[in-house]
Amino acid sequence: MNQQTTAAAAKDDSSVAPSTAPAVVLVGLNGFGRQHLGNIQRLANENKISFLAGIDPKDPGSLVRGENTRIFTTLDEFLESGLKPDIIIISTPISTHADLAMKALATGADLYLEKPPTATLEQYETLLSAAQAAGVNVQVGFQALGSLALTAVAGFFENGVANSPIGALRAVGASGNWLRTTGYYNRSPWAGHRQLNGVEIADGVVTNPLAHAVASALRIAGAQRAGDVLSVATDLYHAHQIEADDTSVVRLQTNSGIPVTAALTVCAAEQQDPWITIYGTEGLAILYYTRDELVIRPNPESGKPETSQVFGRVNLLENLVDVRAGHAPELLSSLESAGAFMRVLEQIRTGAEPKDIPAAYVIPTDQGDQFHPVIPDIEHFINRSVAAQSDFSSLGAPWASEPETSGTFTVENPSNAQKQGIARLRTGQDISITNSPRPFLDQLATLGGVHVSDQQPLDHTWHLGVSVALQDVNGNNFWGGRTYTRADSRYVWRQDHGHIRTVANSFAPNGSSVRSELEWVGHKQQVLLDEHRSIDFTAFTHQPTSATGWIMDFAFTLRAREESVSIGSPGSNGRLNGGYGGFFWRLPKAENTQIFTDTLSGEEQVHGARSPWMAFSSDFASEAVSLAQRSTGHGAATLIFCSGDGDPWFVRSSGYPGVGSSLAWDAPVILDPGASLTRHVRVLVADGQWDRSAVSALFQEFGYHY
Repeated sequence: MNQQTTAAAAKDDSSVAPSTAPAVVLVGLNGFGRQHLGNIQRLANENKISFLAGIDPKDPGSLVRGENTRIFTTLDEFLESGLKPDIIIISTPISTHADLAMKALATGADLYLEKPPTATLEQYETLLSAAQAAGVNVQVGFQALGSLALTAVAGFFENGVANSPIGALRAVGASGNWLRTTGYYNRSPWAGHRQLNGVEIADGVVTNPLAHAVASALRIAGAQRAGDVLSVATDLYHAHQIEADDTSVVRLQTNSGIPVTAALTVCAAEQQDPWITIYGTEGLAILYYTRDELVIRPNPESGKPETSQVFGRVNLLENLVDVRAGHAPELLSSLESAGAFMRVLEQIRTGAEPKDIPAAYVIPTDQGDQFHPVIPDIEHFINRSVAAQSDFSSLGAPWASEPETSGTFTVENPSNAQKQGIARLRTGQDISITNSPRPFLDQLATLGGVHVSDQQPLDHTWHLGVSVALQDVNGNNFWGGRTYTRADSRYVWRQDHGHIRTVANSFAPNGSSVRSELEWVGHKQQVLLDEHRSIDFTAFTHQPTSATGWIMDFAFTLRAREESVSIGSPGSNGRLNGGYGGFFWRLPKAENTQIFTDTLSGEEQVHGARSPWMAFSSDFASEAVSLAQRSTGHGAATLIFCSGDGDPWFVRSSGYPGVGSSLAWDAPVILDPGASLTRHVRVLVADGQWDRSAVSALFQEFGYHY
């Protein structure tokens, strides 16, 4: 509603409302308060409320708040007037909410409190106790929670999995690509602050601009009260010259077992409608909450079409009025239901301060009050974050904190006799449980700097660099993602994911090798396998071909503990040519790819072949680094995989690039208690694309021969 419309409404307005209509007072007539003014005038014209008074030290004028509106400069001044409100709306800076709300409660009036309700969890708990003692209604201004689309989503999971278009709920994600300018943060002294003059502010992207995304995701996940939240982890950054965060990931575990991931920024190149992704076992739904549109996407194999529906929305002030009158059963955004959100806010407030995103990773855009920093490819990282239930650090965003790493590997570059980093060993502890956390090699690069590994890519978020992964170990999934079962003859989501934990690492002093002791822990927390793993790197130069690169020897021994262990794969469970599992190397985006052995060529021929070596030669561009920075990690490289174990090669190129050595191609491998098996793969990595004759020569000199 514009100013002229608001003023016109005010002239025929509030004084005609019947005396039975609740009298409303608005504290804060500027900023977002102007949205409340328009809504108040609408409801007053419908005789649902009367507008008793407005409170603000800066009167916006009669054209905005109406000619007949009584104005007070402070809430204390209003309280001294003797006027009796039925509903008090507080739309003021976050730092003032707690004090004003406590004063409002003392009047006995119901309260509409803008989000977030308070600036600290302690303030929230004090206010909640006071509201319960006073016996009044307190609505919190998360307007998106009035969407009837949320009612529809709740219905998916209330009527049984068989009646749900996306199966059972398994995860919820919130995505926000917004744009905020310098003018936005210059609009008031408190904007963009965590604290100001010792007063808690909490004005970050998660807790204010895109707070509705977080609140909606929590509601869908069934997390409303503070006790519904088991843990909260944050990864906070800022590109604006502000104190608070403007680009962040929040990862939350609920007591019901539903994970919530929110990846949000106000440093996007263009503003998009934010959305909530609702992940089910049989598909997903996307809620564009600013326009109340719900898109349902069943799994492709179901054959069901995508559908879309736009829903209405219940106004939260109107809902409060209806609850007072007994016309609605409950508040849609009660103070009690904001507890889970306040747990998120408190973690952001008390956790590590946001880190600066260096200027080298930011594109400055526009000038003056319209200036805004753009983080290249932030949309890409936000998509990956939500899909993988991961944060910017774990995904390897170039401006993010270093992820959890056990150590790095170096070799001596033959061309300059200098030590050069070529890989790092990640702990895997930051990987989500449905991606089967495990140690893995990350950021593998040729001596020329071409990235030849990827991790947590958008197409398969459970692909983790170079690792050992198996999809069926006594019914436990150590691969990640869905599980292929013989009973279902398809991939299904199950709560069967195990993890591999590191017991000990022993690195060589020169940084070229590591010996690791590992435990394979099933989804019921039982140790199924012990593993000894060795990884060794050496550099090489081949004069006849002029190839220069490095060699990785990767060996692992799996030993069954106290019970027999069946090691299987989708192939051993009935999926034709789907026998992946064991050593696996996820490659980056690849173009102009050549795949061959000594006698075979192409993905279809090499996949499933048993040959002493196979080569994957391509132009690579890694998702492990920012798309805008790919010039430093893009280029041609050839990887030669060698093994004498006799296992078939698992090769993918058309769907995604990856190579593995299959431990249980079409039949399970059984280990009796105490029994073990060993596998060894040698990989030669060289810059440039090499043909069959050159690769054959390299294999003859450096390949693993039995």
